[in-house]
Amino acid sequence: MDTASFQFVFFGLAAALLSNLSRSRVWRSFVLLAASFLLLALLAHNPIVFLPLAGFLLLGYAGLLLIERGWSRSVPWSIVAVVLVYIWLKKYTFLPAATFLQHRYFTLGLSYIVFRVLHLLIETGDGNDKRHIGLGAYLLYTLNFTTLVSGPIQRYEEFARDQFAREPIALGPRTIGLQLERIVRGFFKINVLAMLLHAVQEDALAQMAQPLPLTLKLFSAFRLAVVYPFFLYANFSGYIDIVIALARLMRLRLPENFDRPFSASSFLYFWNRWHITLSTWLKTYVYNPLLLALMRRVSSVALQPSLGVLCFFVTFFLVGIWHGRTSEFVVFGVLQGGGISINKIWQLGLARALGRKGYKDLAKNPLYIDFGRGLTFSWFAFTLFWFWADWKQIHTVFTAISVLQWCGVWLAIWLCATFVFAAWEWLRAALLSITIAGTPVLTSRYALVIYASALGLAALVMTVLLNQPAPDIVYKAF
Repeated sequence: MDTASFQFVFFGLAAALLSNLSRSRVWRSFVLLAASFLLLALLAHNPIVFLPLAGFLLLGYAGLLLIERGWSRSVPWSIVAVVLVYIWLKKYTFLPAATFLQHRYFTLGLSYIVFRVLHLLIETGDGNDKRHIGLGAYLLYTLNFTTLVSGPIQRYEEFARDQFAREPIALGPRTIGLQLERIVRGFFKINVLAMLLHAVQEDALAQMAQPLPLTLKLFSAFRLAVVYPFFLYANFSGYIDIVIALARLMRLRLPENFDRPFSASSFLYFWNRWHITLSTWLKTYVYNPLLLALMRRVSSVALQPSLGVLCFFVTFFLVGIWHGRTSEFVVFGVLQGGGISINKIWQLGLARALGRKGYKDLAKNPLYIDFGRGLTFSWFAFTLFWFWADWKQIHTVFTAISVLQWCGVWLAIWLCATFVFAAWEWLRAALLSITIAGTPVLTSRYALVIYASALGLAALVMTVLLNQPAPDIVYKAF
């Protein structure tokens, strides 16, 4: 069963329906656990392939039990063991190939499971979570089918608050309607919008390898760079829309993972809006502890901003490393960390040159915001070449035209992105300003129903007419 298919949506709706047959937390937990195990069985039919995953989960739970029993020295060892086993199971290429398991095994969702396991170990080790977490609750949290494949990354206390509540959160007709609309929007993003964008990208990539006139090559380069960020957003955020809605129908509230990321006016703000749960997790468990540790050892006040820049680089370098096991993702991490660090240095430099008030005034300037938004998109689009392509494809793409011509392409992308996003923000604000009885017309109940119905019909027609599966969920690979 593909995670972007009608079958997955119907599976989730069936689980939600069964879950709501009783308000008992025991029943709801039983349904969620059964649905999670059933999804695993449908994704891989051979039980043997789950043995490494089961071993990984037992390792994490054993570390959790040791910490709960007061073995404080086991905290760092448990964390290190979980991270090393994760790296080994994911087959990172810097490890000798001979050390890997040779038979096929199931790793789908492992990159998200490791965050949940580490979260439990760290919080329990810090004494922030005094509750005993039983094996059933541990499996519910780590294998929750709505967050298994591609997140979002939820904290345990948020999960437990809803899942184990004596009185489940309300689920009225309006809430149900909103979630069904969100499922339709998500399905449309994945099966129509992402599919069309993927076709454009594939066509542009094919043209980059062909002996075409320069103007066509330049246009292909432009399309190749511009289309993929939108494809990735439609593909990933569409899936997140579906699982957040399914979880809400099961009376679980998952954290949002996107907040209009292409409206961000800087690369720093972009990562506050894109894959929010990933960046928040890394800021909480990497950036903050690392910065505090460095500040304790470096007493110079003048160096503290530089320490922040260094911690930003390390944190977002790990974003790249987490995404993949090959050297391409090392470069992706360097570009993410480098972009964040340069952005922070730029902010610090402007604040020193203009003063805090001067910098704040500049940051509010619409023209500054527009060009910053375009530059943010351009940089993100550039970094994504090391996200989706291997070295052979990267070489083909970047040698298809000269360096100077590529500079012209990126300048065109920056200017076009600046203009298009500025126009979109103006149009959005203008449309939202049209109100009836104090409520924006576009967000009214009737408008949402019409909008969702149109998207649902378009998705159904496109799926039936094209009769081909949508591109797989990109983040399923992680």
